[in-house]
Amino acid sequence: MLRRWLLALPVLALLVHPARAGEQVLRVGNGSEPATLDPALCDLNPDLQILHELSEGLVTIGPSGEALPGQAESWTVSDDGLTYRFSLRPDLAWSNGAPLTAEDFAWSWRRTVDPKTGSKYAFPYYPILNAEQIVAGTADPSTLGVHAIDDRTLEVRLKAPTGFFVKLTGLPQFSPAYRPAVERFGTQYTRPGNLVSNGAFMLVEWTPQSRIVVAKNPRYWDAASVKLDKVVYLPIENQNEELKRYRAGELEETYDVPSDQLDFVRAELPAELRITPSMGTYFLGFNLTRPPFKDDLKLRQAINLVIDRETIVAKITKAGETPAYGWVPPGIEGYANRSFDWKALPMAERIARARKLYAEAGYGPAKPLALELRYNTSENHKKIMIGVASMLKQALGIQVTLVNQEFKVFVEARKAKRETELFRDGWTADYPDANNFAEVLLTGAGLNDSGYASPAYDELVHRAQLTVDPAARNALLEQAEQQLLRDEPIAPMFNYTLKRLVKPYVKGYALNILGFYYARLVSLDPQ
Repeated sequence: MLRRWLLALPVLALLVHPARAGEQVLRVGNGSEPATLDPALCDLNPDLQILHELSEGLVTIGPSGEALPGQAESWTVSDDGLTYRFSLRPDLAWSNGAPLTAEDFAWSWRRTVDPKTGSKYAFPYYPILNAEQIVAGTADPSTLGVHAIDDRTLEVRLKAPTGFFVKLTGLPQFSPAYRPAVERFGTQYTRPGNLVSNGAFMLVEWTPQSRIVVAKNPRYWDAASVKLDKVVYLPIENQNEELKRYRAGELEETYDVPSDQLDFVRAELPAELRITPSMGTYFLGFNLTRPPFKDDLKLRQAINLVIDRETIVAKITKAGETPAYGWVPPGIEGYANRSFDWKALPMAERIARARKLYAEAGYGPAKPLALELRYNTSENHKKIMIGVASMLKQALGIQVTLVNQEFKVFVEARKAKRETELFRDGWTADYPDANNFAEVLLTGAGLNDSGYASPAYDELVHRAQLTVDPAARNALLEQAEQQLLRDEPIAPMFNYTLKRLVKPYVKGYALNILGFYYARLVSLDPQ
């Protein structure tokens, strides 16, 4: 009898609330397995939330997207807007106790823009002097406009005044990497035992496809205010499985909520459901590097026309999303959003126009298009893709084959192999500015998975990036968006909301406008 009771102890331990057990442990659904924890290489949401805890840039991002002091306690800007000086906090240290200096930032930034590093997300560095030329391979990384004046002073020189530059330095991609570990371990420097970080937490475990554990970093400059002892990230791609585990008490927070369970959740867990508007766009990408969409604007137009966005947000997603007829989401100060010229047409007229374009592209009942639509594993994505496939079939007779892939495989197919035809994608702002959307689709940009290449679009975006006056700058970006909508490399579908379930005993949890939060501000109420 005693032995049976002892064997039951591990099960009972799982049911004990972590705060009541004397340790503050936050257990979080993370969507999928991170691709990397290297700040220079990250570009996907499952990576970014964890990196916000492991690393810290010169600034952090507040609830409304504002820049707040991070590793830098203050900064100044020259009168011409071209030179920034960041003053680091005194006595900054890495998680292993080594001093952290301005040169650590300078070296890390040069590493990120160096083509040898292979960063897909180096383009936010383009406002810095010579960054774009370095990424293109026409200048040496040593010429980047960044210089450590002394251990606590970092000077950055820009190619043109850039009003949002300080906010950029809050991106994980601008966080420092520990040079001795990078040089000693190479691609393995982000593994437990090798990774030396500077954020509020440090990596202690990474079991692939199981969990990632980060623990409080006692050498973080504000460690005294960090309440959590650990955060456990669980890669759960199936939202229904995640919901079950949340209801069983295995998670304090979900990454998402299955759309078909929203009515149940609203009825049974109303106080735990958090729905937050997000500055992002869910879209389909057309692969413009190969048939059937290469050089076939009419086919892309026909498909865009028959996607019933209103039905998708009302019947499938059902969490307050808004139909998207443009690329840049609403809510960016001073920016007048653009949209397809047929936005106001009734669905019947859109379909009629689409059928005409489809026929002009060479397709019809006697020659239907056979199309592959890829998406990453997710119950919510699956429902949306089934809806899209049905719309294409009913309106145009397109024979759609749905292909779902594990996240890493899907990203590889989309980016490196370019083997997709039509694929699911999404973009959420890293900083609240239209440039953050415009730069994603520049020719050759690392996240431009459609392979869109338009000299007219590029020229407008580059002019905007060199324009100081905010109104004139936004006007150029608005023209660029209109050019994009004429070329149709993508099919915008809706603007995101973020759906999370959060236990009532989690305090201090608040997603900011960019869709992430800082676990260093979170605590678990033991009552």
